[in-house]
Amino acid sequence: MTEALSSSQALYIGMEVVIAVSSVIGNVMVVWAVKINRSLRDTTFWFIVSLALADIAVGALVIPLAITISIGLKTHFYSCLLVACTVLVLTQSSILALLAIAIDRYLRVKIPLSYKRVVTPRRAGAAVVLCWAVSIVVGLTPMLGWNNLEALRENRSHDDDLVITCQFENVISMDYMVYFNFFSWVLPPLLLMLVIYAEIFYMIHRQLGRKVSASHLDPSRYYGKELKLAKSLALVLFLFALGWLPLHVLNCITLFCPACHKPMILTYTAILLTHGNSAVNPVVYAFRIKKFRTAFLRIWKQCLCCRDDGHMKTRPSERLDSLIRRHQQQHHDDI
Repeated sequence: MTEALSSSQALYIGMEVVIAVSSVIGNVMVVWAVKINRSLRDTTFWFIVSLALADIAVGALVIPLAITISIGLKTHFYSCLLVACTVLVLTQSSILALLAIAIDRYLRVKIPLSYKRVVTPRRAGAAVVLCWAVSIVVGLTPMLGWNNLEALRENRSHDDDLVITCQFENVISMDYMVYFNFFSWVLPPLLLMLVIYAEIFYMIHRQLGRKVSASHLDPSRYYGKELKLAKSLALVLFLFALGWLPLHVLNCITLFCPACHKPMILTYTAILLTHGNSAVNPVVYAFRIKKFRTAFLRIWKQCLCCRDDGHMKTRPSERLDSLIRRHQQQHHDDI
């Protein structure tokens, strides 16, 4: 039994390491792509950067801590609680970033002519800050008292110095996870996003049949691009739900059916799905969004292929080609 547990733990840790490295590299490339490509610097992509930063933190911080927790590390109660709350903050920031992206795309389709006047960079920045502020409040709520400390004291599951075996369920209350986190801050935003994307697709398909208006806005071209991007972002949302809902379902089982047995492999699988979600978004962007694919290829060429003694050497003809491509990219904003 111990051998089987150790082998399953080794497999789990190995997969976590792969996910962590993939998540950090992939999402750093997302941020880098937005930095080097001016055509990616509109409001939607700033929300995507916010999502990428949360995913980088998952790979660089959360997964190493999760590996540490999985080996049964003994630590102070509040140290373990802070680790768990960090995961909650990053998860919540991802959900709110996805919601902000959905609202942004809805406005772009609903009010295309006045969109840039309504959704300014300053307002988009304020929305990003608000998303993180709300995430911090929601995620750090257990630090204010809604945790398992009293239950541990009643069960005498710690020593006099509050040193415990650091596990998520030992410190985080399932009442908080199910009623406050899942039913209030995870499920409602996911359902709202489902409604928003359904409305986006409905409006786009309705507009695609219209002729060119007096404003010279070609519906087939404009809404065709919006449809393609909306499909890609809806796929990101679907993968997020697929990655996180199984773990929340297990939390509901833990709360509503304490006697029910949960195989460890199910718990490990659910945790891997949540962490793996942080690594898949760059893959979606690369395969579904042309601007990101082009930027990623440019980054890889700079890092792997085009270095000569540590310096980039570009011939005049290559510089000219680059300027022409950049000029075309700015005037033909194709995604």
